[in-house]
Amino acid sequence: MASEKVLGFSSLQLLCLILVSFSSFLTTTSGKRFSIKEATIYDIQLAFRRNQLTSRQLVEFYQKQIQIQNPVLKGVLELNPDALAQADRADHERKVKPSGSLPWLHGIPTLLKDNIATKDKLNTTAGSYALLCSVVPRDAGVVTRLRKAGAIILGKATLSEWSHFRSDQAPSGWNARGGQGKNPYTLDDPCGSSSGSAISAAANLAAVTLGTETDGSILCPSGFNSVVGIKPTVGLTSRAGVVPISPRQDSVGPICRTVSDAALVLETIAGIDTNDKATIKASKYIPKGGYAQFLKKDGLRGKRLGIVRIFYGFGTNTFLHQTSKQHFKTLRQKGAVLVDNLEMDNINEILSEPSENTALEFELKFSLNAYLKDLVASPVRNLADVIAFNKKHPKLEKLEYGQELLVIAEKIKGIGTWKQALLNMTRWSRNGFEKLMKINKLDAVVVPFSNFSPVLAIGGYPGIIVPAGYEKGAPFGICFGGLKGSEPKLIEIAYSFEQATMIRKPPPLRKLKP
Repeated sequence: MASEKVLGFSSLQLLCLILVSFSSFLTTTSGKRFSIKEATIYDIQLAFRRNQLTSRQLVEFYQKQIQIQNPVLKGVLELNPDALAQADRADHERKVKPSGSLPWLHGIPTLLKDNIATKDKLNTTAGSYALLCSVVPRDAGVVTRLRKAGAIILGKATLSEWSHFRSDQAPSGWNARGGQGKNPYTLDDPCGSSSGSAISAAANLAAVTLGTETDGSILCPSGFNSVVGIKPTVGLTSRAGVVPISPRQDSVGPICRTVSDAALVLETIAGIDTNDKATIKASKYIPKGGYAQFLKKDGLRGKRLGIVRIFYGFGTNTFLHQTSKQHFKTLRQKGAVLVDNLEMDNINEILSEPSENTALEFELKFSLNAYLKDLVASPVRNLADVIAFNKKHPKLEKLEYGQELLVIAEKIKGIGTWKQALLNMTRWSRNGFEKLMKINKLDAVVVPFSNFSPVLAIGGYPGIIVPAGYEKGAPFGICFGGLKGSEPKLIEIAYSFEQATMIRKPPPLRKLKP
């Protein structure tokens, strides 16, 4: 396929990193230089308006970055052969339409996690050969919104195969089609399952990216790769056309280098989609005027932030203790009220009891079967077919990693067990997180890393993670979680923290050897 050949350029086409760094600067008509690397959506749109940059130049820059870095990082699975044509169209529209009339994402190259369907020349495979050459009936709901906004679909990002629901033995960030994704800072674990989206955002392989989360799959890779990830309230963004695990927990969200970019992407993709009924109910949470209005440097002022000490483990991590102490000081200096030493009822049950896994196994089978049945064409039509395909092609799918999670989901029976799991999680959310938030009148809980993701996942609550530091070169993030529909507050908090600390730095330059 033409798109896969793009990722297989010869070594003669892989420029040295010095040249790459130089090529990230464009000489403008005024003689000044504009750097694409680390540029935000605001930066890019300003460069567009000043005729310092075109969408074609932007796409070509990211394609070159992918040619050079992807053989090692493996953050991108496929490039869109129509990306340059889309860029040319965006450049033309910018010339003929009134200045300032176009959406923020117009002409912006975007990478999508490879479980988000596109009705074009790109595959949608969840990283598995079992779905290679399948034909989707339509664009995913979020893709429809991106196209309407004029965004350029640059390609598909890699992921942990089947959103890390194939086997516990498979490494995080690995899939059969793309291989092992690598953290650009450490060249090891990128965390999953939206690993490729986070790798690509961090390494400047795209302007912005989209990921999906069932439990931790946006928050964890974002934290590991020093980028910003927003896991929205379930239903705030459409899941229609996304290879599913659980309609009850799945969510689509932005993974970007800055809070402002993430807010603009969320503003673009949030909204009602008749193909996903959950969006109708969740639409009540979408603020008039969008999310960019909450990018306030003083957004921490007056916010009540809860600290649940079980997530900090100070007794065993001196570095975390010192870093958290500094961040707590920053939060207070910016006007936040920290409510410390909180305990959350049911937290041990949430983190250790198998109800969530039981529910996900049950939901995967029926939601995936429905997705596969809806495909126009596909080598597999249900979960049993996927399992059989993997058995038939053990080397292709590297079956030594196993597929026990898929097998368990296929065999699962008994709706009573599933209903009991749901009752357990509903009780834990009501008597745990919701009670904690309401009794203490909190705007958010602040937690290091993505360890809070199970709490947010089982209740469909939103979270945002922001770069918080580096330990021996390895990035980590700080996560703010809130009740359903609290994205405006979370964006205020996260943006204010980001602007006060400005911790993020791009990955180190190094010679990349495949």
